[in-house]
Amino acid sequence: MTVIDANRMHEIETRYPEYFHRSFRQRFGGLMILVATLLYSLYAAWFFDLPKLFAEAHWERVGIYLSQWVSYDVQPEFRIEGDGSIDVRYPRFSPLGDNPHPDWLVNNPDGSITVSISGTGRSVTVSKSETIVTAHGISVPVDVSSGAPEVVGPVPGWMTVYDDNVLADLGFAGNVSISVDRVKIRKRFIGWANFIFDTQSSFFDKPVGEVVSLIVSGPRIKPDQSNLSLAFDDIWNNSEWQHGDVWTKLFQTIVMAFLGTLLGALTAFPLAFLAARNITPNRLLNQILKRFFDFLRSVDMLIWALFLTRAFGPGPLAGSGAIFLTETGMLGKLYSEGLENIDNKPREGVKSTGAQTVLVHRYGIMPQIVPVFVSQTLYQWESNVRGATIIGAVGAGGIGLKLWEAMRTNANWENVAYMVILILIVVFIFDTASNALRHRLMGTKTH
Repeated sequence: MTVIDANRMHEIETRYPEYFHRSFRQRFGGLMILVATLLYSLYAAWFFDLPKLFAEAHWERVGIYLSQWVSYDVQPEFRIEGDGSIDVRYPRFSPLGDNPHPDWLVNNPDGSITVSISGTGRSVTVSKSETIVTAHGISVPVDVSSGAPEVVGPVPGWMTVYDDNVLADLGFAGNVSISVDRVKIRKRFIGWANFIFDTQSSFFDKPVGEVVSLIVSGPRIKPDQSNLSLAFDDIWNNSEWQHGDVWTKLFQTIVMAFLGTLLGALTAFPLAFLAARNITPNRLLNQILKRFFDFLRSVDMLIWALFLTRAFGPGPLAGSGAIFLTETGMLGKLYSEGLENIDNKPREGVKSTGAQTVLVHRYGIMPQIVPVFVSQTLYQWESNVRGATIIGAVGAGGIGLKLWEAMRTNANWENVAYMVILILIVVFIFDTASNALRHRLMGTKTH
């Protein structure tokens, strides 16, 4: 065991004062950061009034919207006629088509109709004098023979009585609205209805095997068109899901991102040489171009899109222009800063041979900056694929506009889910491809 005397200890403290005589910042810096973070969090909670925001938020809508992303509903209406008969009607654009005969609707011998709501014991039986709702292990009769619907017996918590109707909430399975002369049922199904063929298609409601048989070797449904071509047309022009329009808009978004990024890179590249102080020794020109880059990138892409849609009208041209302006500023700044940080030795070596300026740039600068520039451009491109979706919502074309139109109806959330999934797939593909190209250019390995 080694013992250090006082002199040796004093010598060590003199040699390494930073370890024995720490400043106030070194001793309490971490604590100060923690306290500052806590105080800022409390301030943000007060400024945004987070307790009230969370208390008054409509959290139930989250579940409703998410359920509508992955399901659809059918809404049969049962009208009780004066002679006691029950007329079943469906909305004009029902997912079941023009002549529905679902197996979950049963006509009983006594003239009543029973609708199975789900496979968990929920059902509704409609007759001329009463409607019986069965759910949560109990059956609740609702008398409709008098002037207003009346629940017979205790009213369960999942049933609400109003002046002229009774509403039964069956959760995700749907709901039932009961009035004196009609019963409306909303029955929910998991999945996306008619995603391949809509109700107007010749292949609608046919089993998969029959559809394949018709396409491969069946007789022509339309004499002047093959069944394969007809099936493709029916899928592409599906009136409910609009696959053709969605995919066309998605392609527009990709083209907008590519064209805007390409034009921005081609414009920013030569301007960056003029903005770099070590390449162009003209301080006034350097500052003018750098402030120009700052101006272009300080105005958000969404704002540029709003300006250009007013100038050129809605469409992909405005979207491409917005990306072009933003990327000229962004890439111009990145390129010029990259040029200012190059190693001057290769450049000076080429210059010492008496080479022209173009050759000096070609052999003294380009080998250093090309991998970095391409990497930065690819990153901006993949980012602009996402950005092009956002600016499309303000009229700049692409799938963003289509997505916004579907969201505004507040009813086509399954279509929203479809487009969101397509956008995620495209972004994932472009991110993966861009990362692979960047790693290849930079000489690094991907994991």
